[in-house]
Order: sequence, then structure tokens, then C-alpha cells
Amino acid sequence: MCGIVGISAQRNIVKHLIDGLAALEYRGYDSAGVALLGPDGIVRLRAKGKVRDLAALQLETGLDGHCGIAHTRWATHGVPSEGNAHPHVSGQVSVVHNGIIENHAALRAELQAQGYEFSSQTDTEVIAHMVERAQRAGRTLLQAVQEVVPQLHGAYAIVVVSAREPGTLVGARLGSPLVVGLGEGEQYFGSDVHALLPLTRRFLYLEEGDVAELSTAGVQVYTLAGEKVQREVKESQFNADAVQRGDYAHYMLKEIHEQSQAVADTLEGRIAGGKVLTQIFGVEAEQLLAATQAVHIIACGTSYHAGLVARYWIEQLAGVPCTTEIASEYRYRDPVVREGTLFLTISQSGETADTLAALKLAKQMPYLAQLAVCNVPESSIVRESSLVLMTRAGPEIGVASTKAFTTQLVALALFALALGRVKGLDDARYADGVRQLEQLPGLIVETLKLDAEIKTLAERFTDKHHALFLGRGTHWPVAMEGALKLKEISYIHAEAYAAGELKHGPLALVDEDMPVIAVAPNDRLIDKLKSNLEEVRARGGQLYAFVDETVAHGLDAAHVVILPAAGEIAAPVISTLPLQLLSYHVAVLRGTDVDQPRNLAKSVTVE
Repeated sequence: MCGIVGISAQRNIVKHLIDGLAALEYRGYDSAGVALLGPDGIVRLRAKGKVRDLAALQLETGLDGHCGIAHTRWATHGVPSEGNAHPHVSGQVSVVHNGIIENHAALRAELQAQGYEFSSQTDTEVIAHMVERAQRAGRTLLQAVQEVVPQLHGAYAIVVVSAREPGTLVGARLGSPLVVGLGEGEQYFGSDVHALLPLTRRFLYLEEGDVAELSTAGVQVYTLAGEKVQREVKESQFNADAVQRGDYAHYMLKEIHEQSQAVADTLEGRIAGGKVLTQIFGVEAEQLLAATQAVHIIACGTSYHAGLVARYWIEQLAGVPCTTEIASEYRYRDPVVREGTLFLTISQSGETADTLAALKLAKQMPYLAQLAVCNVPESSIVRESSLVLMTRAGPEIGVASTKAFTTQLVALALFALALGRVKGLDDARYADGVRQLEQLPGLIVETLKLDAEIKTLAERFTDKHHALFLGRGTHWPVAMEGALKLKEISYIHAEAYAAGELKHGPLALVDEDMPVIAVAPNDRLIDKLKSNLEEVRARGGQLYAFVDETVAHGLDAAHVVILPAAGEIAAPVISTLPLQLLSYHVAVLRGTDVDQPRNLAKSVTVE
């Protein structure tokens, strides 16, 4: 992994390839490269580091061409280096690849025994040699790729170019996303639509096992069995402006401040007459919700934290048992599925490898249905699920998720309220929950006015190496998300605990050098939380509290940030915002790469 661009055109495409890679930088990467067909065969440039380093190298060399491939790599096999960077070359063939080839060691040994020499530590290089071998045996590029991909075990999205067939690109996908962009007299491959939006808004979304051949003349898609197939042409609703940073210093800050609109967009058309419209989940949603006796939520990372909040809501509002589990763990145990259990996945990209694999496993089990909460309409998870509720966060470029998380919370609140109503939720509590959602965009605007205050507060964290985050109830996962944000972008080690657990071990860490960050909503656990915070104060800990304005009086802390009053649905969203801002400003003060933190990728398409 991480980013792929391929273009076949009748004009010089080098700038477009590199611009496409730049649009994919949000995914995270450690090296970049490009390969083009020239008069003397394949010409390749690679650079460890940023896309701008590759761009500078291209200007220095003057490389150009009409047909080529490009890639940003996030290391899985082999250290970040120019030699391990994509594209990889064998003879007259070059390939870029996202994913992991699990049987690469056996394939490498076979190829080495046949005299093929390897110049990298990657699993990807075996693909280049295998396609080259098939072409030497007389196969066309399409035939060669169709012959090779069934031998690859694992996950892949690949695009291949051959000097034997100028102007032709062949791509294939299994477990990793790949889209085809349609132009006038030119065609494109991309990991996602963002790489290609300046060139086209018309796309084919390849399905599992698809192999696509494209040239300036057009595109043909084949199934894994080699049969021609038509994929529907979709027009992207994204636009190129949505992935521009504008006047903001970083994408993350822009996306934090976009949350009011993103939440409003996620709510639009889903509430009417003071009620959540059940049909937003699908035409059979009313009957499926009535039949739901339990919910299994599966997700990873930030989406997992959203699922933990939803667990509280579902059990409190609907009286239905709910479990929330990390997708990578769910896959490797033997889940017990009781009758009437709904399977719910949460994913920003809809291509998260572990979550997608868990969904495929779940479809073989006796679940009532599969509901996806996702931000990308044509993603694999959306297509594989029987029910879907789209978030409307828009493109999120910063690796550390912000608006994707809060819109997930809103979507899950809609679900919890809809399920609660079917299960007999009290009318007054239901109406209050809907009202809180309707008021949420305005509350977000008010909360973000604390930006300057939190920026000043961040100065107290710049020399810290550790931090504790505390919360109770729905705010325990909010604390987990806050800790994740701080460690992701500032590289300060941070952990989150249910505040009641302090005395069971974490309290040993508390001293005058350990900042302790607490989120304190006005809920039934507030008095218990205040008692937990007194334990911190008694040990000399530096306490920073983000507190609902209705319970701020009398709270003893080194610094108190007062938040707008919010109810049980709105409060987790509102409490999340200052933690995002704190992490952002601490990272800026520490001089880290806010939008592309080290070692991380935006879309995790490998296990």
C-alpha cells in the first residue's frame, strides 16, 4: 500500500501522475515513484520521502511520457528506501501494488530458481517477474495478468504496464480498492477518486476479482474467470475543491472546523416532524429493527471508539444487548451469534481490510442483516452490506480522523434512536434525543470558539512525554479517542481509562509531571467522576477538565475549559471537539507533521 495512479493518454501525463500522488498523500506513505513508457522502454524515477522530492527529481531529469503508473508506498515488506519504492520492474514490465501477497516467499523462491533476480525486499516484486515471465511465454499483458492474479494469495490492487504494448494498462483488485476513471481519449486508474478528480468525475468501481484493461480507446472489465462484464458508470459527488486546504495551516484544522457542516449534512433529510426516518437504513429497515434482539458492532481505530459510544446508546435507548469489538480480533475467534442479531460495521473509507474481512465472515453466519455506517458510497463495505447509512463528512485528508468520527457518532445516534423507538423508548426521551441532534451543528459552532483558549492551554503540554485521559460512561470512549489523537499527531504517549479504574493501577503514574485530562458531561455519573478527579488532585496531579457548563461550579482543576451544555446524545460529540483542538495545537507546537504523522496510513487496506 498505499496510493496508485495510472494514466493512458495522448499527451504528456507526468504532471498528472505526480499531482495524483499528491492528492493521495493523506493516506500516509514513506516513498514515491513513477514509471513511464518511453521510446527505449520503461523509464522509472523513485524517491524515499515526499512526493515533492519525486517532483523535484522529475524536473531535474525531464522525464515525460503518454502512458505510465505512479505510487506512494507505506512500508509493509522491507524498510522505506528508494530500492523498495514502487514501481517495480522486470524486463519490459512495471507494476505498482497495494496490499500484501501472503505467499510471496514461495513465489520468490520459485522465480529465483528460474533465474529471476530480485532488487528489493518487497512482496510486490514477485508480481512484476511473474507478469514478465508470462509475457515471455507469448501472453498479452491482459492474459499475463489474468494468469498471474489467481496465484497471488492475500490482498492486492495492481496496475501493470508493458513496453511490449504501448498505451495499455491492466489493473486488478482483490481486497484492496481500485477505481477506473473515464475521460475523453484518455483513461485512468486510481486507488480512490480523489487522485483523479481534476481529470474526471466519471468512474467505474471495480469489484472483487475484476481485471480491467484500458487504453486511450476505452476500458474493458473482466471477471476473475475471464468473462467480459459491464460495471455501472457513476459520477462522483466529490469535487476537487473539497480536497484543497484553503486558508488553513493544515487539513486537520480545516476538517475540525468543517464539523458543524458535516454533521448538518449527515442529518439532512433523516429527521422530519421530530422523528428519525427509519427508511434511511433501507426499505426493509422497519421490519429488521423490530426483529433485532442484539447488535454486534465491528470496527477499527477511531471507528471502534464510535462503536463503543454507540454501545451505551443502544443499550440505554433501545434496551437491546450490544457488543463492540475490534475487527482484527473478531475474525480470529468463534463468535456466538444469537437469533435476531444485527451485524453493524463502521468504517470511514469502507475499505478497511480487517473490517471488510469481518463483514465477509459475518455473511456466512446467521446474522439478521448487515448494516454499514460509512463515508464512501461506492466502497466495498457499502456494496457488501444489506443495510447502509452513509455519513456525509466529505473527503477527510488528515490522517488523524476528526469529522469522520463525529459524523459516525451522529449516524449511530440516529440508529440508536430509531431502534429505541421501535423497541418502545419513552416518547419524551426520544423527542429530546432528536432535538439534541437538530441542535448539534449550532453547538459545534459554539464549542469551536474555544480554539484560542485551547491553543494557549496546549503550551503546557509541549514538554510532556505522557498523559492520562479519563471519562465515564459514553465519555470513556471519548477519552480513548482523545488519547489516540494526542499520540497520533504529537507523539506523546497517552492512555485513556474509565475514571473508576484509577485506583486499580493507573493512579500509580500520577505525579506533578503527569497531565490528566478529564471530560465531564452533566450526566448521572458526574458526582462519581468528581470523586475520581479528587484522587488525582490528592496525589499532586495536574488536572485539566473539559466540563459541561452546568456542572463546572466547584470543580477543582489546574485548568477548566467550560463547554456548552449538552444532553446524553450531543455531549460525546461536543466533548470530542476540544480534545481534537488540544491534540492539534500540541502537535503544531512540537513541530510534528500534523496531516501525515509518521508510520501511519489513512486507509488501512492490509491486515
